[in-house]
Amino acid sequence: MKLPHSLQEKLNLRVQKQALRSLLLHSEEIDFSSNDYLGFAKNEEIFEATHKYLVANNQKINGATGSRLISGNHNLYVVTEKYIAEFHQSEAALIFNSGYDANVGFFSAVPQRNDVILYDELCHASIRDGIQMSHAKSYKFQHNDYEDLENKIIKLQIQNAKQETIYIVTESVFSMDGDTPNIEKLVQLSEKFKALLVVDEAHALGVFGEKGEGVIQSQQFQNKVFARIMTFGKGLGCHGAAILGNADLIEYLVNFARSFIYTTGLSPHSVATILVAYQNLNQSTELQKLKDNISFFNQQKQFLGVKPLFVYSKSAIHSAILPGNHKVKKIASQLQEKGFEVKPILAPTVPEGQERLRFCLHSYNTEREMQEVLSALSNFVFD
Repeated sequence: MKLPHSLQEKLNLRVQKQALRSLLLHSEEIDFSSNDYLGFAKNEEIFEATHKYLVANNQKINGATGSRLISGNHNLYVVTEKYIAEFHQSEAALIFNSGYDANVGFFSAVPQRNDVILYDELCHASIRDGIQMSHAKSYKFQHNDYEDLENKIIKLQIQNAKQETIYIVTESVFSMDGDTPNIEKLVQLSEKFKALLVVDEAHALGVFGEKGEGVIQSQQFQNKVFARIMTFGKGLGCHGAAILGNADLIEYLVNFARSFIYTTGLSPHSVATILVAYQNLNQSTELQKLKDNISFFNQQKQFLGVKPLFVYSKSAIHSAILPGNHKVKKIASQLQEKGFEVKPILAPTVPEGQERLRFCLHSYNTEREMQEVLSALSNFVFD
């Protein structure tokens, strides 16, 4: 059966704009594209330790067998959620199957009809999708613009006396820019207007803090934030996510978050991998290697004259803005031919004119690799 005409037209338009997405196999090029910041995804010690843990705890089953509210709530969940909550100095934690599920579950269930959500305009699609499913009103504020955020809060409070709760939503590291908001300023605004601050820490876990605990905790604001979303598919190198908050919030999510209630739970192996990865954060030397590489990469951007191309970042994500899908795809292809796995980020994933090369740094990248990829970028852009 043929694809409906309206759908085929949408695909054709993507082709015309050189924005058609496709699935590619992982290459053997030097990795500057994956989110595996600490190398945990391919860490053999974590792999072996997970297997040993499962055997030692007689967890020799392949699947959860059902949703956590039916038959899938095995004891590993209890142990792992307790460990996560203690690690992040949170009262409680609830594991979801993915960061997408966590954000959709939270934002579709928690904000209510008379509430208002104010979210950074560059928030991830999973946050925006969850907000669209909510009954609350929502408005975006300009990226990391706290004056704009405050003005919007004041305007809303004047216009709507029946307003219940205001939620301020941001990310501690933005996935396409790699920049970090002023968390202290956001905390001050949330306290000033009695709003609830919600922060997605997907790209901060395993990157910021003495043990990779994330931006919020490293700045000692864990008791000032209503909810944190921790995603494990980046710095922890595995799968799943957790929402951190007080015990009442977790109980509410268990009862009302549809992406939690109506899905099969993670397998014991997946949950054990999360636990072992967290345990490795406590003793890994990879975090310091990653921090050193981030510093070196920023120094080399300045030395090689390509710094003006990049969005300012002290995270593991560094984006060079090269407007136009054709241009950014061409330079990405040239870098890939040189053996560097660097991916172009195209419109409509980012706004037109903001197309970019996204460099992800890792603990296992060498100084020579970083020098060479930036040198090649300079040659391709300026020659």
